[in-house]
Amino acid sequence: MTALPELLERRDDECRLTPDRALRSLDEAAEFLRDRGLLTRTPDSSLPSLFEACHEEPYKPGVGGFAEWPRTKWSWSFELLERPDVYAAKIHRGKTLYLGENAARIADPILRAELKRMEAADEGWARLLRHLRDAGPSSAEDLQVELELKPRELKSLRAPLERCGAIVTTEQGLARWDHVFPEPAPGEPDLGALVVAGVRAAVLVPEHEPKRWFSWTWRWDDDLIERLVAHGRLVRPEPGWLAAP
Repeated sequence: MTALPELLERRDDECRLTPDRALRSLDEAAEFLRDRGLLTRTPDSSLPSLFEACHEEPYKPGVGGFAEWPRTKWSWSFELLERPDVYAAKIHRGKTLYLGENAARIADPILRAELKRMEAADEGWARLLRHLRDAGPSSAEDLQVELELKPRELKSLRAPLERCGAIVTTEQGLARWDHVFPEPAPGEPDLGALVVAGVRAAVLVPEHEPKRWFSWTWRWDDDLIERLVAHGRLVRPEPGWLAAP
């Protein structure tokens, strides 16, 4: 088993945590996502972060919000989504998580299950989801007119749907996940597989972290990590730490 110091060194290199590994172009950012599989936008956990890997000073330090985004590379977070093999959903507890093609295939059965669950759970959610199914990607303004919703009403409907990944934001507006990823991936929903993908992306993570990565707390059970370790899908290089074998 690889020793913890070696894993920490690998993490610094592969997650581009040192200035000498800073992303220099949008093409490098796209390759970074392909290599890691998934990225957060801003650093908030052990998961690799697009903006952290830029190593660029914020637009307005200390102001908070968008002003803390990189001074010149902030637009990469939107331009990355123009690539055909890049997906993004707010499944990181309501924050954007970028998914490469392979990670999207792992997440797809969960996201399709969430679509069905949420359509059945609430008539307001169902009405919005059915409209997007029929109309395709739609701007917020169009949805407000076509569904006769006030801005606050639309926001209250879309927020939980986005958080669970049932709908995502695209260049054309809001869209159902099964519109942006139309070919269903094989297999049943497997949160464990997505956790493994996250650990692999991060190289090394504290054991308590994965439970806080994804929105679907109802899909988590307290034995998940133990099962992943027992089946050899994850390893503990030292007590309290997880890595992919």
